[in-house]
Amino acid sequence: MTTTPLVDPRVIALAHYAGRALLQHVLDRHGMTFEQSVTLRLAAIADGPVGRERLVDGVTEALKTDAREVHGVLDELIAARLLAPDGEAEVRITDAGRELYAATSGETAPITARIYDGIPAEDLAVTGRVLTLITERAGTELATLTR
Repeated sequence: MTTTPLVDPRVIALAHYAGRALLQHVLDRHGMTFEQSVTLRLAAIADGPVGRERLVDGVTEALKTDAREVHGVLDELIAARLLAPDGEAEVRITDAGRELYAATSGETAPITARIYDGIPAEDLAVTGRVLTLITERAGTELATLTR
């Protein structure tokens, strides 16, 4: 008889890396990095052009990474013509960027559906609340450490 482990950093990390490996498998087929995917997604869901600094802040917050690295990722996406400058301080997703985002999202959607299939909604709700709280607390700790 196996027992269900309590959530802890290892359980969270194992789930994260398992999901990320699946996503990276899809991204590799399109020549994309994880960081590019996160950045492109934020541009894709924006209602039109987005401020470059706002985009950098969103990716930095999501990935807990350095803003310089995110600026580099933005430059990569612009060089690949997936994003384009729009004025002095904004970028917009291009048609090619939107097509790539749609393709990677379309390929990952059925995988995600299979993974979550059969998990009761109430379990997902509890998990969502717990992981959100852990994320908030970890963010507070990180802010304290990096002051």
